[in-house]
Amino acid sequence: MLNGVGGCTIAEAKANISYAEVLAWSEYRDKHGTLNLGRRMEVSAAIIALQVNRGAGGKAEFVDFMPHAATKEMQLEQAMEEWV
Repeated sequence: MLNGVGGCTIAEAKANISYAEVLAWSEYRDKHGTLNLGRRMEVSAAIIALQVNRGAGGKAEFVDFMPHAATKEMQLEQAMEEWV
C-alpha cells in the first residue's frame, strides 16, 4: 500500500476500509476511469496516435492503437460485406 495507508498488505487494507470509502473510490473510478497507470498511459498514447492518423487522412479506429483493448469480433455477414 502507498506509505502504509490502509494497511501494509492488501488483506489488511480490505479489512480496514469502510463501506463509505469503498463507495467513494467506486464513484471516483466511474468518473475518472481505471486506476491502472499502464492502462491510462496506453489510452493517452492511443489518443495521440489517432489524432496523428486522422490528421494524415487515415481511417483507423481508436482501438486500433490499443493492443490490450478488447475488441468486438467481426460477424460472418459483416466480413463478407467488407470483402465484396
